[in-house]
Amino acid sequence: MFRGSSIVNLDEKNRLAIPKKFREKLLENSSSLVLTAHPEKCLILYNISEWIPIEKKLMSLSSFDTKISSLQRLLVGYAEELAQDKVGRILISQSLMQFAEIQEQVIIIGQGSHFEIWDKNKWDTKINHSLQEMHLEDINELDGFSL
Repeated sequence: MFRGSSIVNLDEKNRLAIPKKFREKLLENSSSLVLTAHPEKCLILYNISEWIPIEKKLMSLSSFDTKISSLQRLLVGYAEELAQDKVGRILISQSLMQFAEIQEQVIIIGQGSHFEIWDKNKWDTKINHSLQEMHLEDINELDGFSL
């Protein structure tokens, strides 16, 4: 389970240092990671063992449905298999950097089975907008839920 967030600066080669608290857990059961695009213009990072069932399920769906084929193109088309270097960095490709409009500083957000990676400025805008628009009482699935 990945929880929490970390703000990280990319180096001059677009390498992202995975925070130490996440490195070992991220590589459990495999030495490979998958980084891909997310429809909300961020990146998602999975351990490959978590990613493979998602990819198989997605690719088993009909590509004749334009919404499904668009999602397949996005998630699988941008997917890159990566390995951490000796100091826990991953290289973000130019195409993924451009897709997610990542500049120099990113925020890594734990999402249970994976991480979202956002440009820090885009994240600040996104979360502030979400907080203004959030009306929890309108979400039926949260009936009876309490913090």
